Amino acid sequence: MAKTPDRRPGALEEDEEIRLGSNPGAPSLNGAMRYDGTIGAFQLRDAGGTFDPRSGSGLSPAQHAAILQLIHFIDEGPAEGFATGATKTTTGTVFPTEELWKRADNTALVRKSITWTGATPTSVVWRIYAADGTTVLATITDTISYTGPFESSRARALA
Repeated sequence: MAKTPDRRPGALEEDEEIRLGSNPGAPSLNGAMRYDGTIGAFQLRDAGGTFDPRSGSGLSPAQHAAILQLIHFIDEGPAEGFATGATKTTTGTVFPTEELWKRADNTALVRKSITWTGATPTSVVWRIYAADGTTVLATITDTISYTGPFESSRARALA
């Protein structure tokens, strides 16, 4: 048999075909993957349970949309996709502890809570609210570390 370009006898691994059966239902073992032809999607299973590999971060589409909306506020206030007329109030003095954006109807839109250690903010928590102004749609928490007066790292948690 002639040698292939990868210098091995036989067919290239790239030429081989993987065939997946169509087994409806979720996989039952950790590490398993199953294609469910009834819904036309792959499903994987790990210690946390069955999940769709396309979801990426594990966030639902609604959570993902809420976090994308929240990111519009990180620089300064509402942007694309938000109605005009929002206002911001700041609590604190030279070291603000909270910034609250409200809709024109006075319901909470986004709350930014800041924890200070001396003259440096060490934790910033962003919360975006549903139209009722009380239900939290998404939370982003930044934990900040410093080397001297300079920020050296920032860890972000999404919930």
